[in-house]
Amino acid sequence: MSGAGRERIFLRNAAAAAAGTHSVSDTGGLLAALGRVVAVDSPVYCPGVTELEKAAAPLFPVRVDDYAAAAVTVEEVFGAVAETGTIVCASAGGRAVQAGLLPAHHVAIVRRERIFGTLDDLFAAIAFAPPTNVTLVTGPSRTADIELTLAIGVHGPEKLDIILV
Repeated sequence: MSGAGRERIFLRNAAAAAAGTHSVSDTGGLLAALGRVVAVDSPVYCPGVTELEKAAAPLFPVRVDDYAAAAVTVEEVFGAVAETGTIVCASAGGRAVQAGLLPAHHVAIVRRERIFGTLDDLFAAIAFAPPTNVTLVTGPSRTADIELTLAIGVHGPEKLDIILV
């Protein structure tokens, strides 16, 4: 499967799982997309570790150092899986994977070259040096009780936006 094919399938499947999807071509497009999806007055956790996070961090006037105090987490994630529309959060580099699970809104930045076609492709890529923790997230958190009453955001963020760069 070509890179463009993986991208198209990933965006389609992520949108089908109720994630907001945005595709941009460069850092300027990333900043514009962030301006549209993150409320200016929201307390934002952005680790500022990667180059894309460093570019994004100055956009947020209410930036917090602890994801537990954030309404929104904006972070570059490890990658994505096209076949399921899943983002992949990993503890590599000391990242806290729960940073994207605790705040009500998770904005995941995914690099195009980090889209894996299948789950098998992902696990093959990390097989020789797996991170301590890998979390697979497909859409906002959902759960249903025995009466099939759907609840959003109980076990994770109620809103997920994915920006493909």
